[in-house]
Amino acid sequence: MPETLQLTERQGEILRRVVEEFVATGQPVGSKTLVERADLRVSPSTVRAELSELEALGLLMHPHTSAGRVPTESGYRYYADELLGHLEPQPAAFPLDLTSTNTEVESALQATTEMLSQVTRLLALVSAPSLDVTHIRHVEVLLLQPQLVMVVVITSSGGVSKRIFHFDDPVDPGLALWASDYLNEAVSGLQLGTGLLRRRFEDASLAPRERTFLDTLRPAFTELVSAEQRLYVGGAADLLGEVRAEELDAYRGLFELVERRADLLDVLGRPSASQRPFVRVGHDLAHPALAEIALVGACYGLVHRALGAVSLVGPVRMDYEKALGAVRSAALELSRFVESIYDEA
Repeated sequence: MPETLQLTERQGEILRRVVEEFVATGQPVGSKTLVERADLRVSPSTVRAELSELEALGLLMHPHTSAGRVPTESGYRYYADELLGHLEPQPAAFPLDLTSTNTEVESALQATTEMLSQVTRLLALVSAPSLDVTHIRHVEVLLLQPQLVMVVVITSSGGVSKRIFHFDDPVDPGLALWASDYLNEAVSGLQLGTGLLRRRFEDASLAPRERTFLDTLRPAFTELVSAEQRLYVGGAADLLGEVRAEELDAYRGLFELVERRADLLDVLGRPSASQRPFVRVGHDLAHPALAEIALVGACYGLVHRALGAVSLVGPVRMDYEKALGAVRSAALELSRFVESIYDEA
């Protein structure tokens, strides 16, 4: 579909009615249906002429077994773009209470995912903030066995990372206790992924034994940043219950991607700095497994920084207006929540 395509007011209205009727019924939409159900104040012959023009523009297609039309990928995209261009300043309230999550981001993201899938009956995806926007809150170095040490890192988002280290020789309990005290004093409050954090493990004033021990424990901190960004998924069972027979192949590819969440995160991409809601239809997703899938999303985060995205995934024949309202509302609630967890530094 050409980017400069402009429809007349009547054509835009007819396209919108075709999309909404097809989304609701799954049946091709004819001129008679539009006149009777959509309250169009024009004759069926005029509607037929406009439908033919929309088909010529590539926005509708004409199944050979039916007299009606159905939207094409370009038609859905045009419809979605129109919705995005006429959003209300504030989304409606979302039935989500994040005040009981005890300031843990993971709990808030899981609750958001579950509620989104319940409200929309679509596959809900919520990406967690990258670990490199969090700070270290507390560190524990625990000697579990003479040659087994566990490092626990608690971040400012409430996340807890645990990593086990095996040593060839027994570890001095005093060394483990020293490391716990030193790291709490040296790295607490530092942002993950920064050079300052790495330099705290290279303090020239430390004894060789201490530096060697810290160097072994370093991956518990530095490899947090390169770990796969977490993705919360909900509603797969509900979505399968709504799938039509002809859509099964499209969903097979989607659920294979869900199993490989790192690949799905690549498809979703990094959160947009604009934090504006977005719609990606079919080939917009740039993955062959998602050619018949649509994604509706909105970013959440701080005023000047997006931290993650709230998305809904379903067939191209989805209720885009409802999905946009849901992700906008959920993203707003998550943004309010994370403002109390993260700072702008």
